[in-house]
Amino acid sequence: MDYQKTAADVAQKILSYSQDTSGWKVSKSTKNIVVSWKPSKEYSGNIYRGEGIIEETPEKLVPFLYLAEYRSKWDKALQFYDILEHIDKDTVICHSISHSYGMGLISSREFIDLVHIKRYDEGVITTNSISVDYAGCPVSSSHVRGFNNPCGYVCSPLPENPEHSKLVVFIQPELGGLLPRSLVETALPNNVFNLIKDTKEGVKKLLP
Repeated sequence: MDYQKTAADVAQKILSYSQDTSGWKVSKSTKNIVVSWKPSKEYSGNIYRGEGIIEETPEKLVPFLYLAEYRSKWDKALQFYDILEHIDKDTVICHSISHSYGMGLISSREFIDLVHIKRYDEGVITTNSISVDYAGCPVSSSHVRGFNNPCGYVCSPLPENPEHSKLVVFIQPELGGLLPRSLVETALPNNVFNLIKDTKEGVKKLLP
């Protein structure tokens, strides 16, 4: 696989998602976090978008979001997270295993993802991910292997306070297994919501 080309393609998709303002339907909202969805163009399910404000700059927030020394400590949805390989300074292969969802109705899932970091003008930084086959970590019977369609984080400095970031999350995972669609569509918005909440809490605890 040409990892650089795949990474560039995914980065373009994440950028286009962030610029797409039409058709999103709010599924969960509080004062500080909004989660919305629309039908995905990548698979038969939905793409989910979460938005929140994080009290950190994009330059510090992005490593916090994907490096194992941080992610393994703050992301409560994961029981395991590690980087398997550094492709280049901005591109890695990650291995993650989730906890079960929905009171155990959705068992733990395993993902192998290509993750690429891309910087844009005006301080915007994105993480851009997609699941890949990786010889060093073949499918096992221990966990159901999920597949992440193009997903990622868009971190932008707040115009009124550049020391803080607007974080926009996009996910569209295929969880695998025989799961009722209604169960998946209930679990995933909560997952996005909790991801942003855990990021907020983790930044305050773990970053000086």
